[in-house]
Amino acid sequence: MGKKRVITKSGEDTDKINQKISSNKAKGPSKKHLEIGRVYIQASYNNTRVSLTDLKGGLVAWSSAGSLGFRGPKKATAFAASKVVATLMEKVKRVGLKTVEIYVKGIGGGRETAIRSLVNQGLDIVLIKDITPIPHNGPRPPKVRRV
Repeated sequence: MGKKRVITKSGEDTDKINQKISSNKAKGPSKKHLEIGRVYIQASYNNTRVSLTDLKGGLVAWSSAGSLGFRGPKKATAFAASKVVATLMEKVKRVGLKTVEIYVKGIGGGRETAIRSLVNQGLDIVLIKDITPIPHNGPRPPKVRRV
């Protein structure tokens, strides 16, 4: 691997390229202010995930027990759920969140602990709704066995 050769061009082409590069730069941390949000808690037997969105559904922050380093059956415990909520609130503390609507999905062990942890963080809770899918009627039963 030899030396890299850089060819410089002068004139209008370079100015256009520099303008494109400067406009594509990252704009840094967003200074978005969010007072009311929605918290979605997905508590399964294998993991606990918590997401915070604005009222339009745009994701603001998320956290899960697996991303925190919990492995195996420890991901679905109540302790892991409380740590997930604490991590989420650390991520959004500068946003100014005060009021939340909570939507809970699943039947895992961390579902009630996650709600309690949100209350203990000092948030005002307007709504708690269970959106766990429930089968109604199910598939057609098998035919009767003939012997």
